[in-house]
Amino acid sequence: MEKPQYHLLVCNSARASGELKGVCHKKGASDLPQYLENEILDRGLDALVSTTSCFKMCNKGPVLTVYPNGWWYGSIDEDKIDEILDALEEGQPAEELLMA
Repeated sequence: MEKPQYHLLVCNSARASGELKGVCHKKGASDLPQYLENEILDRGLDALVSTTSCFKMCNKGPVLTVYPNGWWYGSIDEDKIDEILDALEEGQPAEELLMA
């Protein structure tokens, strides 16, 4: 398997025990990875999606990061994911959504 162009990491508020808990989970983060996967496939993007434990940025959650670029996005939802993926199709960040 070749390394994908992008690796998208989504906070899922998982604890070490695997229990889904916390702000991102309460804000629907557990539904976002599947939405991302479907959109990536539909768009033909070369990207891998992974869920993570807590990013410790609960006030900005759910959080999505794009690597290797190091782009961080907060308070993501399906609409923001669409904007982020639109920008990725152009090889650019969704500037207006980037976390400062």
